[in-house]
Amino acid sequence: MGSEKKRDDQEDTSIFMKEVTGEFGYVLQDVPHFTDYIQNVTTYPNPIASNPAYSVVNQYFVDMDDSIPLKIVVHKNTPRGIHFRRAGPRQKVYFDPDDVVACIVTCGGLCPGLNTVIREIVYSLDYMYGVKKVLGIDGGYRGFYAKNTIELTQKLVNDIHKRGGTILKTSRGGHDTTKIVNSIQDRGINQVYIIGGDGTQKGAAAIYKEIRRRGLKVAVVGIPKTIDNDIPIIDKSFGFDTAVEEAQRAINAAHVEAQSAENGLGLVKLMGRYSGFIAMYATLASRDVDCCLIPESPFYLEGTGGLFEYIEKRIKDNGHMVIVVAEGAGQELLAEKSEQDASGNKLLQDVGLWLSQKIKEHFAKLNKMPLTLKYIDPTYMIRAIPSNASDNVYCTLLAQSAVHGAMAGFTGFTSGLVHGRQSYIPFNRINEHRNSVVITDRMWARLLSSTNQPSFLEQQPIKEAMANGSITSSNVIGDDDMPDLDLPHKFNYA
Repeated sequence: MGSEKKRDDQEDTSIFMKEVTGEFGYVLQDVPHFTDYIQNVTTYPNPIASNPAYSVVNQYFVDMDDSIPLKIVVHKNTPRGIHFRRAGPRQKVYFDPDDVVACIVTCGGLCPGLNTVIREIVYSLDYMYGVKKVLGIDGGYRGFYAKNTIELTQKLVNDIHKRGGTILKTSRGGHDTTKIVNSIQDRGINQVYIIGGDGTQKGAAAIYKEIRRRGLKVAVVGIPKTIDNDIPIIDKSFGFDTAVEEAQRAINAAHVEAQSAENGLGLVKLMGRYSGFIAMYATLASRDVDCCLIPESPFYLEGTGGLFEYIEKRIKDNGHMVIVVAEGAGQELLAEKSEQDASGNKLLQDVGLWLSQKIKEHFAKLNKMPLTLKYIDPTYMIRAIPSNASDNVYCTLLAQSAVHGAMAGFTGFTSGLVHGRQSYIPFNRINEHRNSVVITDRMWARLLSSTNQPSFLEQQPIKEAMANGSITSSNVIGDDDMPDLDLPHKFNYA
C-alpha cells in the first residue's frame, strides 16, 4: 500500500514538473509543455516578430535555456541549486491566433489589481498575438458550469483598472473538476487563465491534471492572487503593496485618535489569516506602531513580559499607543471555531474585538489608569480599492508573462516574480506549503527594533514553544530551499 502511494505521488510530480540537471548542481524545475503529452503539435512563427511595436527591441525573444535561480545569496562552494524557467515570448508559438478561445476566471476573496490583470490579459492577447476571442467566466469556478460567459473586448475592459473588485465577480468553492473540464471542452476553450490564491491554484492544478489525462491541447495558467502574500516561491503577490499602503490610512487614524485622548490606545486589525506580512510591513512603513501581533509569533496577555505589562509601560512613557494585530494572531487564546468557509478555510474568531474587550477589562480592573481605546477594522475597505501604480505595473507583467507562456505551449504553471524576474513555476511547487513570516529572521528583528516591543517568548523559549506545538518549525526557520546559512529571508532587501 505504501509503495503504491509513493509511486502515485511520483507520477503526480512528473506530470506537474520536469527536473533537468546540469553541471555544478544545477537543477531546472521545469513546467509542463504540450509536447510532453501530445504528439506532432503544429508550431507557428511568433506574430510578435512582425509587430512594428516590438521591432525596435533587441533580443525580445527569451532563450529557451534562460532560467531564474531560487537562491541568490550563496557561498563560493554552494551548488547552483534550483532554477525556474524564465518567462517571456518564444520564437515559436503553439497556437494559431485565429483558433484561440481564451477564458479568464477570478476566484476567492477580493484583492486590489484583479481588474488590471483581466484588462492586461485581454490587451496582451490582442495587441501582441492578434487573439480576438476572450471569454470571462462569471462568478468563480462555479461559473464554468452554472452561468453564461461574458465576451471580453478591449472596449469593455478599457478602464476597469481604475475600479476595485472584479468585473467577472468572484466566489469561494464551487470547484468540480469534471464539470469544469467538460465545460472547457464543450465551449472549445484552449487557454484558461485562473486568478486566485493558494486554494484556487490547487484547483487549477486539478483542472490541468484532468485536461492532460484527456489529452487536450488546453493551456492552464495560474496568476497568484492573495492579499495576505502567503503564496511561496514568488517575491510577492499582486495587491500586496496596495494593501500595505492603504493600511497606513487606518494606522494614521488610530494614531491621531490615540494622541488626542488621555491614555489613548488605537487598535487596528489587518488581514493575515495565517501569515502576518501585511501587518509587519504596514508597521515598518508607519513608524507610529508600538506593537505588532501576527499569527506566526504567539503572545500572552498577563504576567511579566506580557502584552498588558507592555501596554501599561508604553502609555506611561508616551501617553498613547498604537497596536496592529493580524486577523489570525492569537487564535490559540480564543475559543476555537469548527466551521469552515466555502474554500475550506477555518473561520476565525474576531481577535480585534476580543483583544479590545480584554484590554478594557484589564485596565478597568486595575482602576489606576483610565484608558481610551479606539478599534479600527479597515479590512473590506483595503480589499475593495483599485491597485496603486506599483501594483498596476506588476499586474501588467504577470498578465503578459502568462500570455507569453500559454502561446508558447507551456501549461500547468503559475506566472510569478522570483528575485525580480518573471518566471514560470510548476503548480506543485506553488501548492507545497504556505509562505509565512520567519520570526527568527532579520526582517522580524527589524520590526522589533522599530517598535521596541517584547518578543513575548521570554517565558516560553522557541524550543519549548515548538515542542508543544504553539509555533512550528516553518515559523522559526527558512524554506527547505534556503541554504542552512544565516541569510536574509526573500523579503529582506539588505
